[in-house]
Parts: sequence; C-alpha cells; structure tokens
Amino acid sequence: MNLLQLPSSDQPRNKLHQHGPRGLTDSELLALLIGKGTQHKNAKDLALDVLVHFKNSLHRMFSATKADLQQFRGIGPAKAALLMACFELGRRMNAQGPEIREIIRNSKDVYQYVRRTFSLLPFEEFVILLMNNNHEIIHAHRLSRGGITGTVADGRILFKIALDFKATAIILCHNHPSGNPKPSEQDIRLTKNYRKFGQYIDLPILDHLIYTDYGYFSFADEGLLDPP
Repeated sequence: MNLLQLPSSDQPRNKLHQHGPRGLTDSELLALLIGKGTQHKNAKDLALDVLVHFKNSLHRMFSATKADLQQFRGIGPAKAALLMACFELGRRMNAQGPEIREIIRNSKDVYQYVRRTFSLLPFEEFVILLMNNNHEIIHAHRLSRGGITGTVADGRILFKIALDFKATAIILCHNHPSGNPKPSEQDIRLTKNYRKFGQYIDLPILDHLIYTDYGYFSFADEGLLDPP
C-alpha cells in the first residue's frame, strides 16, 4: 500500500496540514522527506525501517553517511542527498543556539532599529514591526514601497501578516525622504483607522514612527495613540 492508499487522516502530508509538523511522529516526518517508497514498501514503512536501524535515535541518524542511507532499498543518491542536507541544516540550527531578538522599550529603540532600513532611502517605504508579549521583534515586514512623496499600506494585508506570525502588538513605521517628520493628514487618518481595528481584534498598534535621517515623529510620544 502506498501513502495515497492510506486513509486521508493517516497520510503524513494531510496530518501536517491539519495539525502542523509537531503533530507528526518522527517516522511520518521522515516519510515526507523520503516521498515515495518501493513497489513493496511505502514511504512510511521505509521510514520506520530507517529509524529502527538507527535504534530510534535521531542523533545516530543525523550522523549517517550517504552509504549508510543508500543501503535501504528505495533510498538512492538523490534521496540520500536530500536527507543529508536536512540533517546538516538541523545541526547548523542547533549550533547557532536560540535566536536573540531585539527588545523595543521606547521610540528611540524603534528609530535605531529602522535606521538600517530607511537610512538615505530616496523613496517612501512602509514597514511593520511585529511584537510578542515581551516587546521583542518577532518579524519585520516591508508592507509597501512608494515614490518620493508617498506610499500605500493595505490594512487587510497588514493585519493578516500580523495574525499569521501570531503577533501580540504592531508598530507601524514609514519614512519621509523629504526630511520633514511631520505626519500628513493621510498618516493620521490611517493610524487612527488601524488603531481602532487593532483594538477591536485585541492586536494593538503601539506606535507609528515616521523616520527621517535627521530625527523622527512618534505618534505614541505625542499622545496621538491615547484613548479618545
């Protein structure tokens, strides 16, 4: 029986879509990498054979050579190379240790963070910083790029990205190449609308920072995000 003949709920790819990778066993994750088995053994059974051979130890399997993997019927040079590449990525990730995220304490921290993005930029860009409960930046996303005098930020895309990354708060950022940090009426209206919607779905807008190479304007510092 190949994987497609298994009940839909038992197929590793369907289980991953429904429950995420953490919902799969080691053999099911390995079966997804193997892809196809042989005429007599599906990828899931082949993955079980591989794990049993390495005594169910991922450490031992990650140390396998190309020859070690190719001893299994159904794992040729291409699949062995794919598995070894995945094992090497796992080793490198482990060697790097946990990711150190930048913490945002105030508007000055935001300004210093976005300086690397906006410095000397001759056109406007709109960037969102997605935060967790510890005020750490979990993702920075360029939402749009415009001309010398403006750019457009689509709220539907903005909040979808924030929800996808499971952010608990958002900081809006865009630059004014002119050097004038004063917000436009459009900036104020956009911030007000996003703040209102963010409150409704419990995803607050912490600040909207307008960057220039000579300084910045913070909606939070100026009290423009205070409750009406």
